[in-house]
Amino acid sequence: MEATRGGDDGAVRAPAEAPILQVSNLAVAYNESVLALRAVSLSVPAGAVVALLGANGAGKTTLLRAVSGLLGVHGGTVRQGAITFDGEPIDQAAPAAIVKRGMAQVMEGRRIFGELSVEENLRAGAFTRRDRSGVRDAYDRVMEMFPVLAERRRSQAGLMSGGEQQMLAIGRALMAAPRLLLLDEPSLGLAPLVVQQIGEVIAEINRGGVSVLLVEQNANMALGLAHHGYVLETGRIAKSGTAADLRADSDIQEYYLGAGGGDGARRSFRDLKGYRRRTRWSA
Repeated sequence: MEATRGGDDGAVRAPAEAPILQVSNLAVAYNESVLALRAVSLSVPAGAVVALLGANGAGKTTLLRAVSGLLGVHGGTVRQGAITFDGEPIDQAAPAAIVKRGMAQVMEGRRIFGELSVEENLRAGAFTRRDRSGVRDAYDRVMEMFPVLAERRRSQAGLMSGGEQQMLAIGRALMAAPRLLLLDEPSLGLAPLVVQQIGEVIAEINRGGVSVLLVEQNANMALGLAHHGYVLETGRIAKSGTAADLRADSDIQEYYLGAGGGDGARRSFRDLKGYRRRTRWSA
């Protein structure tokens, strides 16, 4: 089954392939007591962009931590469920091993090495690779994609603007030659014009064959890029569908897209009128 990209006017479609990432019935707890995710299931088809929407505290970052192997660093544990990447289980894999398999993550807040130069940051992104020619090719590709990084390759990364740092964080992740890219709030704190530029970069990366799981509060940006989307609410999947269907949904428009109402942003998504009557939304 093919899914039309939500923001395209033409017939751009996601490849109809088996999922590169499959999360099944996942439950995650912090400190063995606080349940952050409850029976979450989602998939990312190979070659697609999948958006994960949700307010602060919904569990979006927790999900990415579980997928990338960083959950234990933050005191979290998987209580139930399974995660497979390219058909292989990665529930118990170390973060570096997951990167070697072809997954990279850009964390919320960018997390660049501020004291290092742009070039040193990029080289650090290839730490799991041993193919020097491949690393050189990746470096050249990043410099071509981000001309501002080429201009400032010897500059201290911490002195760059927020948008430039976000480009560096994405470029650093691409140095690992990922087949799946996890992006955690890439538009956070950026000016609208820069957000548009970041969106164009994500689309270009996807056109190059990289699958993307995009975690965002900026629903306009996310659904404009995605083929499929999920809405996460207090640790559960509240709704899923094609990006086009989500953009057309009146409750999504009210709560996430700022249309059709005044106080939607101050209420829980689950409390919107008619939510509980819609059995098709059941998690």
